[in-house]
Amino acid sequence: MSQEQADLLPLPDEVDSQRRLLISAVLAGGFALAVQPVTAATIHTDSDGLVAGWHKAGPDLLLYAARPAHGSQWPVVLVVQEIFGVHEHIQDVCRRLAKQGYLAVAPELFLRQGDARGYPDTATLIANVVSKVPDAQVLADLDACLEYARVLGGDSTRAAITGFCWGGRITWLYAAHNPRIKAGAAWYGRLLGQETALTPRHPVAVAPQLKVPVLGLYGGKDSGIPLDSVATMKTALQQGSSGSEFVVYPDAGHAFNADYRPSYHAPSAEDGWRRMLQWFRRHGV
Repeated sequence: MSQEQADLLPLPDEVDSQRRLLISAVLAGGFALAVQPVTAATIHTDSDGLVAGWHKAGPDLLLYAARPAHGSQWPVVLVVQEIFGVHEHIQDVCRRLAKQGYLAVAPELFLRQGDARGYPDTATLIANVVSKVPDAQVLADLDACLEYARVLGGDSTRAAITGFCWGGRITWLYAAHNPRIKAGAAWYGRLLGQETALTPRHPVAVAPQLKVPVLGLYGGKDSGIPLDSVATMKTALQQGSSGSEFVVYPDAGHAFNADYRPSYHAPSAEDGWRRMLQWFRRHGV
């Protein structure tokens, strides 16, 4: 039995067979079909000195967590997935953070809508799963994860959040939603967008009220997030007092930290990771 299987809490009897199949698919591991094949640059962080695996934190809340094998009351980092779910790359990010002394928790935020790893292309994935996920559901699940972190031995009074792409946008929103967290790091998350019933606000709308300092890590060659949207966000942040900052990497495009994809830009990713850790520690996490 794998460590992941060993750490998974038993599923309650009321979980229906369809949900069991979905959870089993999530636990199968690997990378999302939509990003196959993975590149040779893919980083693998081992679990030596760690406890890492899956947990069931509620009827519809499955999460991957990694922490040091010894000690307790670790500071907590919520890790928010890309559109591809908590696949191997996000799990690896959790293990990297655990090696730095954190309890890293990554919830499967699309579990009610479907298995993000099972779709062969991004357009189909977005249409069938991602577009159906309400922001309110996501924020509530992250609240629940922060509470569950205490069950795992974490100190939820010293908590931060980081997220990538889709999760970068959520990082900004959660920092506004929960002012008790100490810091955030948003990796190339969308800042502007159309307001809908499921996505009623975007980062630029919450920026003036933001109290939590967020470090924005963005690519100068990101065609999906143009620099004028970053400039708009900076202006909105000036209306508040969060102390948030941006770092824009001129040679990086979108998803420059995704080491399993051709978009990976190692110099920018490594510098961003270093700055994120410094940012968390600077703000008491």
